[in-house]
Amino acid sequence: MYDRILAVIAACLYYGGLVKLGRWWVRQLGPRLIILNYHAATEGDLRQHLLYLRHHYRLLHLESALEELFCPSPPDDVRDRRTPLVITFDDGYYDNYTHCFALACELQIPMTIFLIPGYIETGDRFWWLEPDYLVAHASVSEVTIKGQTYHLNKSEERAALAEAIDARLRFAASVHERETYLMDVRQLLAVPYTVTLEEKSSLPISWAELQIMETCEWISFGGHTMHHPILAYLTDPSEVEYEVQASRAELEQHLASSIRSFAYPVGKLSDIGEQAVRSVQKAGYAWAVTTIDGFNTPRSNPYLLYRFTVDVQQHWLIVAAKVSGIWNIFTNLLRAPMKLLPYLQDNLRAGVVNK
Repeated sequence: MYDRILAVIAACLYYGGLVKLGRWWVRQLGPRLIILNYHAATEGDLRQHLLYLRHHYRLLHLESALEELFCPSPPDDVRDRRTPLVITFDDGYYDNYTHCFALACELQIPMTIFLIPGYIETGDRFWWLEPDYLVAHASVSEVTIKGQTYHLNKSEERAALAEAIDARLRFAASVHERETYLMDVRQLLAVPYTVTLEEKSSLPISWAELQIMETCEWISFGGHTMHHPILAYLTDPSEVEYEVQASRAELEQHLASSIRSFAYPVGKLSDIGEQAVRSVQKAGYAWAVTTIDGFNTPRSNPYLLYRFTVDVQQHWLIVAAKVSGIWNIFTNLLRAPMKLLPYLQDNLRAGVVNK
């Protein structure tokens, strides 16, 4: 129901002309670059997204777009004046091979995929998918973790357990700590490590599949750490450097591509940390992208570039509204009264008491 409401709002913005106005306004502001951040490619309508974006924006490879943004060439009167836009996918899911690859070649749309070599090597399930998987496949009726007992026959306690596991994995101080905790929880819940064919689309891509994708001129790659820790929470600066630098080295060793761009895991400022930015520069990357919404300009920090996070499951009208800039304006206007609500309630209560 919530998704349908969002789609209706987006339709009003689109067919009411506000999305078109937003696209026009962004062009008037001077050089701007939009970068989109997807993850998985299935269970939605990626094709419809791409067709809309190709019609209204100038789609470029990330490297070409950033070179144009930061080192612009003299104006050309016949040049395409549409706002440049880049499509990126994080993590390297297998469905990026089965879906993105085919669509990129068919529609001739450039895409950049940020890869995690550690997961490519092992083929393991990504750590952020593990909490729900472990709870869903637990062979015990209750479990005690860190003094807290969870009864797995109760849905609310199952949800609480999955949330607790996720938090511990997310805020781990090292990759070793994260993986050790994950192994311990798997044993406590008596979940054998297996991978089913039904999961295939959400598992990591392989080196062989990446080498096939390299043959398509529309696909490029970037680094996304070795094991996808949240860099700001790693306590050892040398581990941050390793995660960033080794990612680039491994990718360049296995692929013919030069790896020049990097994507921070999770990607908000609180998840990145100053050490990560320094490590990205030291490792020789030319650019790094966040998951902070916004338009990039020639004055943007090349190591803290903005990306709009979107999802293939979202209606294409929502994506259209987001990249036009109208969506954020509209949602911020909606949030403003909600922020004032507690103050209005307090004042109302005070007025009732005074009477």
